[in-house]
Amino acid sequence: MSTAHDFDFFHGDWDAHHRRRTDFLDPDSDWEEFPSTSRCWSLFDGAANIDEIDMPHLGAKGLTLRLFDHETGLWSLNWSSNRSGKLFPPVFGRFEGERGEFYGDDTHDGKDVRVRFVWSGVSATTARWEQAFSLDGGESWLTNWVMEFTRASGTPAR
Repeated sequence: MSTAHDFDFFHGDWDAHHRRRTDFLDPDSDWEEFPSTSRCWSLFDGAANIDEIDMPHLGAKGLTLRLFDHETGLWSLNWSSNRSGKLFPPVFGRFEGERGEFYGDDTHDGKDVRVRFVWSGVSATTARWEQAFSLDGGESWLTNWVMEFTRASGTPAR
């Protein structure tokens, strides 16, 4: 069961290694890899947090606002980029055991997509995030972005 402290592991500074498809909807597209850094802050006594990720390779920064709904027990994950300045539609979900799954609807390149975020491999010093899109309402998924996080050197686990 999810709690308001599911994302406590992510507070602090992180280094990330990205693998992402050059075309999010093409299973035959190439993968590109690059590093980034991230910092996450806790809000609302753990029931919310914000992280900012700096991706120099893309010339971009991103921000995720995560909010825990105490009534439903679901998290909403809300993403924005400095490139657009817009808040993308949220994904909603929860952790069950060591895995968090979050789903939502969006558009990409003019096509309606079902979006899935998965958090796994969570420890005091590591975490894995992946994004997948579905063009058929969730019948099949194409993973198009993976981030492997490691605690930034010299920063304590929180």
